[in-house]
Amino acid sequence: MLRAGIIGGLTGGIIIWIYEALVWVGAQHLMPLAGIPRNATGLVFGKDVQEALGPLAYLLGTGIHFFFTLVWGILFAAVWPHLRRRGHEATLAALVYAVIAWIVMHVAIMIASDNHPNYYDPAIIIGGFMSHFFFTVPLALIVKKRLEQQD
Repeated sequence: MLRAGIIGGLTGGIIIWIYEALVWVGAQHLMPLAGIPRNATGLVFGKDVQEALGPLAYLLGTGIHFFFTLVWGILFAAVWPHLRRRGHEATLAALVYAVIAWIVMHVAIMIASDNHPNYYDPAIIIGGFMSHFFFTVPLALIVKKRLEQQD
């Protein structure tokens, strides 16, 4: 279960960054490509800390990002057997999980820092849910497949 959650979380973490590169950077021009790895530093500690850290912000942001992808991955792997026994489909569970993850993470960010996007803006909410769908769907499918192989 732990291995499935770790692999699923890491895969989802990489895929959400690909989504952000294609959509947030390429299509919407919301940030430069180099801004993706350090984004978590600014969200957690504020833009002033992010700028003060310089290149370390990239390392810290990457660490924060993948720490939370692992936590969310392991948590999904822990609840998946219960959801599977109740007859839930993995992709549907992933869509609900994405919304829960986005809300929890962004409430935590709002508590940790006052320097974040307007989380009441419908475009921010929709964009956040979309990006998290690209995290949780691969996560759920990997966890489902790996845990089925263990049965």
